[in-house]
Amino acid sequence: MADLERARGLLARARSVAVLTGAGISAESGIPSFRGAGGLWKNFRAEDLATPQAFARNPPLVWEWYAWRRELIANAAPNPAHYALVRIEAAKPQFTLITQNVDGLHDLAGSRQILKLHGDIWRLRCILCGTHWDDRRAPLPQVPPLCACGGLARPGVVWFGESLPEGIMQQAEHAAAAADVMLVVGTSALVYPAAGLIPYAKRAGATVMEFNLETTAFSAMADFSFQGPAGELLPRLLI
Repeated sequence: MADLERARGLLARARSVAVLTGAGISAESGIPSFRGAGGLWKNFRAEDLATPQAFARNPPLVWEWYAWRRELIANAAPNPAHYALVRIEAAKPQFTLITQNVDGLHDLAGSRQILKLHGDIWRLRCILCGTHWDDRRAPLPQVPPLCACGGLARPGVVWFGESLPEGIMQQAEHAAAAADVMLVVGTSALVYPAAGLIPYAKRAGATVMEFNLETTAFSAMADFSFQGPAGELLPRLLI
């Protein structure tokens, strides 16, 4: 594949690489998408549970859903696409992995320079004292979980209607603007502000390489648009 050969050469010469990943890379590890898993969960839409209002109304219900999701994720393992990104990070002076995923598979694979736009499902935050902590137990011993202060904990993820973690988009934009190559992996490019990083990088002069199962709104903008499983395509960039 001539395009893959050219992309491989450009990536090899790049000193600065930014990566944007979405649900597609996790789907290859068996994790259903946010809106997947059979659609409705106990007659609730995910969009109706992932809100501050839903948590305020019924914390046990929201936590029951997140506990179920955590158990699904706990059974998953990183796939070859995750490990390919670890190898790219190790080879580059500047590397930033920007992910919309909350599953922690990039961490498990060994990625280090990660910006988690939508938080981390394994991180908890007390709504009373504000303490943050990690808890990878699945199932959790208590649902809803409580903080040591006695306050109710919430998942450390960004819900609909909430702002992204302070300063994280500025860091992501800086990485995109500085990139020689930007890899876009397994994202539909429909969720903003994350999707806006793609034209941002392009305008700053980056070579944009997209890896997805199907075309997206930004495929025409990408310098390379590869269709297929990222777990098969990304390792071939490194051969």
